[in-house]
Amino acid sequence: MDADVLVIGASPAGMAAAEKAAKAGAKVILIDRKEDLNQSHPANTFFKFMMDRAGERIEKGYVLHELSGMKIISPGGRCVEIKTPGYFIDRPAFDAYHLSRFASLGGEVLLGTEAAGIKRDGNRMLAKTSSGVISSNVVIAADGIESAMAAKMGLAGMRYPQDIAWAVEADVEAPGIGDAEMFEYYVGNHSPGWKSTYSPRGGDYASLGVYVRRHGRDVSAFFDMWVSHFEKLKGTGLKILRRHVCGDPIATVPDQMIADGLMVTGGAAGQSGIAYGMLAGKICGEVAAKAALSGDTSYRALSGYPRRWQAELGQEYRMGRLSLELLRKMSDPEIDTMTGMFEGEDLSFIRGGPLERMLRTSLFMLSKKPSSQFILLSAMLRR
Repeated sequence: MDADVLVIGASPAGMAAAEKAAKAGAKVILIDRKEDLNQSHPANTFFKFMMDRAGERIEKGYVLHELSGMKIISPGGRCVEIKTPGYFIDRPAFDAYHLSRFASLGGEVLLGTEAAGIKRDGNRMLAKTSSGVISSNVVIAADGIESAMAAKMGLAGMRYPQDIAWAVEADVEAPGIGDAEMFEYYVGNHSPGWKSTYSPRGGDYASLGVYVRRHGRDVSAFFDMWVSHFEKLKGTGLKILRRHVCGDPIATVPDQMIADGLMVTGGAAGQSGIAYGMLAGKICGEVAAKAALSGDTSYRALSGYPRRWQAELGQEYRMGRLSLELLRKMSDPEIDTMTGMFEGEDLSFIRGGPLERMLRTSLFMLSKKPSSQFILLSAMLRR
């Protein structure tokens, strides 16, 4: 089998990369080791502003529940509400929609196909797969945070892989549990380094999850405690329908994204989230197609991808890591203090690029509670 571009992994980033490359005129093959994508998936929520940033229109056909925003809740119950449209999606329907868009451009999808290894043959890359050998000019690894292909390519996609937020997320059922109008994110040392989540799906269904950093891969004990606490908080028992063990690379920061003829995108490159993963995938696919069709797939020819990604999202990801590191190091009382400053406030003043938002936030905190700067400085100095 021959292609201009081979994409390994039908993740949101992989599907976006494949579609973008096909739109640019490249012959693209997309493979995924799963026999079918018609199964529940823990990555099933996003916000409209993120999809707007990725240039994606939200289709009602895959939306299960529309929400009005999010609540960020501290250990002591201080709550910050942020109004911004959000969505709980039917992930199999979302994937099917994007695969059909790719197929309509002449792209080829091979499910139940696992890549075993890649080697160079002159200017071509040969991928040994369970469906045979696929020859291409460029190979894109988009197979998630535990990417086997990125490692086999010799690329360290994440700068801080030790900071993957390992997670347990479960679909749950209880009367009316899915009717809430906002996502709820609980921060504090009950879920060290990131968050516990409540995502209403509509009707009697929702998802609960914990995302924990630097406490090993097995975070089931944190999840069990979160479920128990949530049942008391909401005054209802829960039926757990299914569990997912997964991870979020939100604090890992992308590192090596390319080599001669090779590219990494999405979770495999520490690019977290459905929408931002798709934006990264689009940049990757566009650069891959241009290089593949020109016949020059050298590191230099592919370097437009990390360069454009850094210009578009790099600063945001670095600021995000800084914020999560501060969160990880703060005590619960410190988190209560910081959250309390924003409780009930109109946060529309926090706008602009990452640096401008950080500056506006810092000035607000300094004017409202000068001692907050000492809390942040103290946390920054901790290991």
